Amino acid sequence: MIDMLAASLGVNANDPTFWMPLVFMGLLFLLIAGGIVLDGFDLGVGMLLPLAPADQRGRMMTLLSPWRDANEFWPLLGIGLFASAFPLAWGVIFGKLYGPLALMALGLVLRSVSFEFRIRARAELKPRWIFGFWLGSVATAFGQGMILGRIATGYQTDAGYGWFAVLMGLCAVAAYVLLGAAWLVMRVEGDLQRRAARWGRHAIRWTAVGMVATAVMLGLANAGIFYKWSNPGGLAVAVVVWALMLLCFSSVEMLLARVPGRGELNSRLPFVLCVVLYLLMLAGLAYSLFPYLILDDMTLWDGTASIGSMRLVLAGAVIGVPVVLIFNLLAYRSVFGKERRAAP
Repeated sequence: MIDMLAASLGVNANDPTFWMPLVFMGLLFLLIAGGIVLDGFDLGVGMLLPLAPADQRGRMMTLLSPWRDANEFWPLLGIGLFASAFPLAWGVIFGKLYGPLALMALGLVLRSVSFEFRIRARAELKPRWIFGFWLGSVATAFGQGMILGRIATGYQTDAGYGWFAVLMGLCAVAAYVLLGAAWLVMRVEGDLQRRAARWGRHAIRWTAVGMVATAVMLGLANAGIFYKWSNPGGLAVAVVVWALMLLCFSSVEMLLARVPGRGELNSRLPFVLCVVLYLLMLAGLAYSLFPYLILDDMTLWDGTASIGSMRLVLAGAVIGVPVVLIFNLLAYRSVFGKERRAAP
């Protein structure tokens, strides 16, 4: 398959101009996956703050403290890698997504500022910064959902497609709320755990709506994607993927309904299954769009930088990625364990 794809482009599969863009897209996929999961629970917990009792909000933000800086790293590195590896596509795509990207950037800044200022603020001012952290989390998640909606519609600008992007923004908020709630179920016990389970059960329906709507819109907006999934081979893969996703959704629903359950495994499974769900969705989206950066307009190889520039960026990635991985393994080593509360 790789040889056929290379031949269709008139190059050899061993030519750097062919395989380097694939390597960069693989790295970008990993960064997006890391951002969805590791920055995702951060966003979800931030959006759940107003629903929690006032005396629990500080505790929820303290739970995020060890990973705040690491969480902000994922979207920034992903944007930087994409801009450096695909500069010809970056300008075009940025022009189509400047609104959602600007909203996401403002949300990231507001979240970071609010989190740091809350730590240093007087007691009477802390609620304001908690509200700022919530607002920044909503803006970031909503912006990411709108980006997904715009990509799924092929950047079409008719009014109906704009409303679809708004719907996807709301569904993205629900998806991150579900992930944040599942993370809290895994991390805490007692009343906050039970509340988190209820929040997750409310969010799971809208998460499912968003995933189904994305799949349907991808097929309706582009005949090539519809054929890719409806031919016999693609249809078999689609049936397996949707069966797995249905199993994950129903299992998460049942597990959250039984919180607090017996055994630590039951508290971990909702978060693990949510991660599986989001990775399946991301893999399906990548398969649908490949090999295009802009559907039917620009492929990976049309948007790349010169081979010399890609070599330089790849050399930096080869050196930097292992360092980043070691840092994150150290930073996230306790992200999946139970909260350790100081003795009274």
